[in-house]
Amino acid sequence: MRSQTHRTAAAAGALAAIAALVTAPPATAAGPRDVTADVLADRDVTLTGDTVVTVPSGTTTYDGVFRGEGTLTVRGSGTLILTRDSDFTLPKSRQRQKVSVLGGNHPYVTVTNPDPPAVTVERGATLQYGNGGTTGLIGHFPYGTPAFRLNQDNIRVDGTLRLSLKSAYNLGTISGSGLVSQPRFLWGTWDLSGTHPFSGVIDNGTQTNAGRPEYATSLPNVRKVLNQGTWTVDTPLGRTVTMGMDFYQREYGSDINVQSRPGSKVVLTGQYSWSDQGGDTDPSLSDPALNWTPARKNVNKRGTNIKGANVQWGDGTTSRIFMPGTAETVYINLLAARSRSRLTFDYNGPVTLGAPIGGGRFHDTLAAPGAGDVVIAGTRGNDVTFAARQYYDGSTTVEKGAVLRLGSGQGDGSLWMDGGLCRVVNDGTLVVQNASTPISLSRVSGSGAFVQSGAATTTLAGSGVTYTGTTTVDKGTLALKSGATLRHSKAIRLTSTDARLDTGTSGLRVATTLTGKGTVRGAVTNDGVVAGGLTVTGGYTQRAKGRLVVQAKPLRVTGGPVRLAGAVDLAAAGTSPAREITILDNAGRGETTGAFSGLREGTKVKPADTVYRISYRAGDGNDVTLTATTESPSASPSPPSSAAAVGTRSARTAEGSGLGWWPYVLSLGLLGGLLMPATRRTRGGRRRGGGRHAVRR
Repeated sequence: MRSQTHRTAAAAGALAAIAALVTAPPATAAGPRDVTADVLADRDVTLTGDTVVTVPSGTTTYDGVFRGEGTLTVRGSGTLILTRDSDFTLPKSRQRQKVSVLGGNHPYVTVTNPDPPAVTVERGATLQYGNGGTTGLIGHFPYGTPAFRLNQDNIRVDGTLRLSLKSAYNLGTISGSGLVSQPRFLWGTWDLSGTHPFSGVIDNGTQTNAGRPEYATSLPNVRKVLNQGTWTVDTPLGRTVTMGMDFYQREYGSDINVQSRPGSKVVLTGQYSWSDQGGDTDPSLSDPALNWTPARKNVNKRGTNIKGANVQWGDGTTSRIFMPGTAETVYINLLAARSRSRLTFDYNGPVTLGAPIGGGRFHDTLAAPGAGDVVIAGTRGNDVTFAARQYYDGSTTVEKGAVLRLGSGQGDGSLWMDGGLCRVVNDGTLVVQNASTPISLSRVSGSGAFVQSGAATTTLAGSGVTYTGTTTVDKGTLALKSGATLRHSKAIRLTSTDARLDTGTSGLRVATTLTGKGTVRGAVTNDGVVAGGLTVTGGYTQRAKGRLVVQAKPLRVTGGPVRLAGAVDLAAAGTSPAREITILDNAGRGETTGAFSGLREGTKVKPADTVYRISYRAGDGNDVTLTATTESPSASPSPPSSAAAVGTRSARTAEGSGLGWWPYVLSLGLLGGLLMPATRRTRGGRRRGGGRHAVRR
């Protein structure tokens, strides 16, 4: 029912219009036709050109219809509610829109050069389609579009367009900078098809289809979406759709559903956040930390369901993660529908995923494993942290130049490895930094680096551990189990005294390089390069291909026999002459057997200007040391022979060893004859005094 005020206004408007026609001089140019009186009187209006309605304050319900050819502008300060469907078009002279159906057996619709607006809602005014029923839409539907009805009547919204309809409908092309709002719980669905220049805010109360197999949707200028229902993104075959706006939600139960067809992708570059301020017209969050903190009645919990889609978060130009929060505030489901899903992280700076990726139903995300694969894109600066236990059955790919971290200050992270499709392809850097939760990884391949830097133990298990990059233990323990080895890793580094490498019962075979100052728990077999400063709790066996590099501190072996062969590099011994230099500290009960190539017991060597005698029975009877002799540097009657060859071979091999520091020393000194054994040999090689590991000057 209309109010009496509006009926009075209608009568007054009609009298004013008649008076104007009688008294006004002939107009030289006709302006828009004002049909306010007709609308207030509930009369049907036939458009014959540009038409305006001035809506008084309050609410006006219009039970008539608009028809004909022309435009309709709604202005004023009130709300105009349409209860019946209206059908009119622009004059033929203004129509330019071209609609095409492409895709062959998989048709989809494109719109080029869209018509000017047929409907305009000016700032301050509100136009409402429908009153909670199924009618009240303005539209003209001349196209034979597949699976949906495309509206020819485009609309400009600088005020507010409220969609109070339970039916499925299309608005045409939207422009303007105002608010498009759909009330909650109406269970109507509206289609946003094509490219829309609209730069305002969309308040989705129930269901919006921003793309379907029959059309692609682009909203390049939308400022924000207040999502209080379900926002669905889909694509035709072979199309990429980008949604760049920020999403917000205020009430429990909202989500974003993403679907795509083969060859298609959906790129989401904004952020899906909670909103506690700003209302419908400018939703925002007062403190970003609130996304990570559960709110009363879970009103800040929001989620995304990736349904057989290829989805990308970020486009390499932002470091604001799409779903900020924890398992208590967000959920992420990776599902299969027609095909498995794929989720790519593409950021230009550090981001943290604080929630698990699962495959359950809505909020119950961990009821089933996710069905899809995850990719960390190789964009420069892309550094992604998983701060939660992940639960998807699929591959995790870290592309070259990217970093994936498991664990952070917000929480420990892990990858689920029990599924048949679980594997890690690491061509970038994989860092495990859990504080308290041990994890196990298997089937790790690729050319990238692996870093253990958390206090909790990380276990590499099984023969599927085949990655070829550098292995670094900065902190905590990296354990090998069930046949896992590091024989493919181009270098192994234990960078601190807190670093532990637990080789298990099978021990560690070094085929490349092992350096640092940490501890190897277990036996070590050296077929590559091992540097001093490490502690080995098992035995140490150096074979003919192996090489031991002397450092400021000796290689310490505490739990097994020492068997020596191969080469020793004494470049560091020549840089700081000392009375006695311990090369290998055998602190266990096992004996030291064998010798370095060309360096039998008592052989004299000359790093730089000091002549030393090597012993394999020094210290407590089984250490390997160099002890300075008393003869002068000129006492050596002949140039070095076999021992010099050992040093030269070590320098040549260093070029491809993967070590960053000692090849340069070798290139300067070792090739010049650092190892110069004297021709005179002593018998028996008596042990010299001074303690087990002393370095005397």
